[in-house]
Amino acid sequence: MTIFRFALAALLATGLVQAQGQDGMGGPQSERPAFAGGQMVRGTVTAVTADHLTVKTDAGDVYQVAVSANTRLMENRQPVKLTDVKVGDGVGAMGVMDAPTKTVHAVFVAVMDAEQVRKAREGLGKVYITGKVTAVDMDALKITVLRPDGVSQVIGVDEGTSFRHGGRRLASMMNGSGPVEAGAPGTAPDEQSVTLADVKVGDRVMGPGTIKNGVFVPTQLGIVDPSMMRQRRRRAADENGAKGTDAVTTAPAATTAPN
Repeated sequence: MTIFRFALAALLATGLVQAQGQDGMGGPQSERPAFAGGQMVRGTVTAVTADHLTVKTDAGDVYQVAVSANTRLMENRQPVKLTDVKVGDGVGAMGVMDAPTKTVHAVFVAVMDAEQVRKAREGLGKVYITGKVTAVDMDALKITVLRPDGVSQVIGVDEGTSFRHGGRRLASMMNGSGPVEAGAPGTAPDEQSVTLADVKVGDRVMGPGTIKNGVFVPTQLGIVDPSMMRQRRRRAADENGAKGTDAVTTAPAATTAPN
């Protein structure tokens, strides 16, 4: 699997970017992600109707995800219908947020079935890693990563680890600023092959791997520095600002979220 498929699993399963743009790692408000003038909700589906989903985040907040004929729903890189989504599935919904009613008017919804979510949650730190770098030990070939579930994990690297300084695709996936096709093969043109020496405290990392001698060792590690994520968010805001304004103006009446 590529880094990008693991990125999708990680984001849906761990809520790396929570509702209303909180990054799950204490990021300041100025660094919160936005999409098309709106925001993102990730969580577990608790109800499905003819035109919306009810989603509960890991923090326990309940949101409505309004779905229209213009909403793109994808599962495993394939289009799906709202009727294909089941209670217990994980979703990441991007669109325009109506904060008073806690409703997202979605333009894109990524879906992961409940079994995949369960496996992804169990696999965090065992078959893949994602989080923020808090320390780098060059001598011991180790990196300390603060995972989105609040666990600080020391991981190792070896001769089998490849490092990619992430381009637009990985930055988009990590900060929630736009839909990205997970599982895209190969290396994007704006990615660079780097080494452990290029990994810095504050970087976000993500990638698959295995446990070796009791320590998780990634086979691939995608790296995105905070400045790249901020640039990506600004670019997305500039490109989609007008569209987001139109979406707010034309969005249908929202449904009040349940207590």
